[in-house]
Formats: sequence, C-alpha cells, structure tokens
Amino acid sequence: MEKWTPKHEAPEPLEGPVVSTVVGGTILWFVLFLVQVPFYGWFDDRGHAWWIWVCLAGAGLGLIGIWYVRGRDAALRRAAARAGSDAAPGADDASGPTPGAARGTAPAPASAERPGTDTARP
Repeated sequence: MEKWTPKHEAPEPLEGPVVSTVVGGTILWFVLFLVQVPFYGWFDDRGHAWWIWVCLAGAGLGLIGIWYVRGRDAALRRAAARAGSDAAPGADDASGPTPGAARGTAPAPASAERPGTDTARP
C-alpha cells in the first residue's frame, strides 16, 4: 500500500487577534456558568448538571489559554525584534514599522520557522 503524501504545500496558518479571541471565549464560558448556576436544581433534576461544570471547565481552560497565547505573542514579538536587530549595521531600512506592531499583533514568522510546514521529503 502506498504511503499518503500531500500533493501540495500546506497553507499558511491564520494569524489574527488571538489573545482577544481567547479572552472573549473565556469570558463567554464564565458568563454561561454564572447564568446557569441559579438553575442548578433544574439542571440536576433532569440529569444535566454537567452542563454547568462544562462551562466552568471552559472558563478554567480559557485561563490557561490566555496564559499560553500571551506568552506566544510575546515570543513572536521578541523574535521579530531580534530579526530586526540582526539586520546589517548601517543598512537603511525604508520599509517603516512592522504592520502588525501598530495593530497589537506580531507578524507571522517565516514558514521555515513554523513546525509542520517543511516540504522536504525523506
């Protein structure tokens, strides 16, 4: 049987407002938990008390997600700053500021830095 190999290169990962998306999702899970808590007896009578705990778990995992994406964003910013400072000394860079820096998001690293996008085959 032939081993599956991709016929085309993997698409670039989407970059966007990751931190605000995760924060928004975490807030949503916590609000859903708070809305359902007063109705705990109703949910418990019908065997759906687990819905409340799923919302709390979503909020808890969201807190871990916020910690992770903030660290990732900071690491991307450090890498971009390091790449900018590694430019040849005295070289005139007329490209201006990084577009992502003005919006509060770090630019995406080159595809060679992303795991899983290597197109070399053994």
